[in-house]
Amino acid sequence: MAKKDDTYSHSLSFFAWQRLKKNKLSMFGLIVIGLCMVVAILGYAITPDATPDANDQLLELSKKPPGFEVKILQTRKNEASHHINFFSKMLFGEISDYRSIPFDNYRFEGNDIVVREYTGDTSRIGNDVKINLADVIYAINFSAPFLNNVEKGCVEFYEFDGHQKIKKTITELRNEVERKNIVTKKYILGTDPAGRDLLSRLIIGTRVSFSVGIVSVFISVFIGILMGVLAGFYRGRVDSVIIWVINVVWSIPTLLLVIAITLALGKGFWQVFIAVGLTMWVEVARVIRGQVISLREKEFIEAGRALGFTNYRIIMRHLLPNVMGPVIVISAANFAAAILIEAGLSFLGIGAQPPTASWGAMINAHRGYIISDAPYLAFLPGLAIMLMVLAFVLLGNGLRDSLDTKSIHDIQI
Repeated sequence: MAKKDDTYSHSLSFFAWQRLKKNKLSMFGLIVIGLCMVVAILGYAITPDATPDANDQLLELSKKPPGFEVKILQTRKNEASHHINFFSKMLFGEISDYRSIPFDNYRFEGNDIVVREYTGDTSRIGNDVKINLADVIYAINFSAPFLNNVEKGCVEFYEFDGHQKIKKTITELRNEVERKNIVTKKYILGTDPAGRDLLSRLIIGTRVSFSVGIVSVFISVFIGILMGVLAGFYRGRVDSVIIWVINVVWSIPTLLLVIAITLALGKGFWQVFIAVGLTMWVEVARVIRGQVISLREKEFIEAGRALGFTNYRIIMRHLLPNVMGPVIVISAANFAAAILIEAGLSFLGIGAQPPTASWGAMINAHRGYIISDAPYLAFLPGLAIMLMVLAFVLLGNGLRDSLDTKSIHDIQI
């Protein structure tokens, strides 16, 4: 019995995926995009510095090289806890309940701990800082009674709420400080001039770039498809007006138009989304218009008209599904362009504002160190921008080839 030939029994998306899998460069781009997306989604859940905008500044640790380690005493802030659930922390970060004090060495004196502050300069010895052991571990309410040495070798105090009284021996407090509050922190990619963890800033910068790309591409695709379909399907005056608008927007340099929109809407994170999206729809509209013009006279469209289908049904059920291939390819290219535009705006200071961790703003802040002792401060965010843009370009090229329906016969099932 002859084996049934199922070459044409699969959908076009199946064939497109088979062709895309054979393109190693495109698959590399897809893997990079997937990893960056996972990092962007997890956000503060995987950053060493989980504070909002990864903005925990320790000026004593300014410009430390990659792999730098330091001992830190974490002292409890005298305020209510900021603990939140996992998903809130993942999305927005969590304000730390502790104040970090980098130190060289420490010793105990009675019911106090004395740490010698880290100065970052081996030729300069830091000051000794004396802190009560209970104040290191607990949030103390100083408006409530506070008693030391109620009994020999013991301290008695109230927690922040002023209701629960705690009584512990000095030995217990010392052991708890050494176990929980003295930590060794390693900065894998070093720190910036403000003493912030560079790896954490880069991770949160991934979220900024992805957010700008997704929102701006969504805006551009929505407007572009709407304008392109109206122009290509109805033709006449509608087409003339839309083509005039497209030509006007097309004639203005993209960066200048983005700057103008940003200045009109104001500086900020969300303003960048809108500004970039409003400047990228023209290419989508031109392509969609051409595709609709070529399809509106096809036999299946004429058959729909003959059957009495409404224009809305013809557009939504028969035209749009046949023009989404070029839209997907353009969207991949526009995603890369949006990342570059956002980085350029942040570099110029009119994009995401400090302390938001934007790759472009990081390059701008650290560009002076390229010719000094810390070129990695500007090189690493630049490398991140280059890698993500390259990934989207490679994926876009692969999608362009894989969505070519004329190449279906080249696939070996």
